[in-house]
Amino acid sequence: LSSSIKENSERLLSITGELLNMTQVESGKLQLKPKITKPIELIDYAIKANRVQAEKFGIQVEVDYPEKIGKLFVDSEKIAWVLTNLLSNAVRYSSEAGRVVIGARQQDDNHIAMFVQDFGKGIDPRYHESIFEHYFRVPGTKVQGTGLGLSISKSIVEQLGGTIGVESEPGKGACFWFTLPIA
Repeated sequence: LSSSIKENSERLLSITGELLNMTQVESGKLQLKPKITKPIELIDYAIKANRVQAEKFGIQVEVDYPEKIGKLFVDSEKIAWVLTNLLSNAVRYSSEAGRVVIGARQQDDNHIAMFVQDFGKGIDPRYHESIFEHYFRVPGTKVQGTGLGLSISKSIVEQLGGTIGVESEPGKGACFWFTLPIA
């Protein structure tokens, strides 16, 4: 009982945090504090934040990271939040004892792409745009959620000069990615 109370209170705290973020994002009052950041630091943060959840479902989290990659000039806390949210989704939508890949790659001379790939049931292409809208949930989704995480993520990434998207088809899992300008 105490563990379920703890889980519920943590869930409420995270929803409250999302709502606060959302109001800041929408009013343009999101305080961004950019600094030079290595992409691997953001990945490590997201993995640590999701470790308990991943272990609970027996999900193996793999890192795909090149030897040479630039640095980002971003609000590392906000981008760590985005990556953590994407990784949390990937873990929740994976089949038990599955695997998830989180990584980064040099997109071009000016951008780095970061991504989280799962091998779950995937998302029908007709929902690829809608999933970034507030409160949208793919019909038939059994996993709990507010439908806010992706829309907040999109706003944060775009305010930092990046783009966000998804590649997915039913039965093939989903790869959520975002690009950000290099420092």
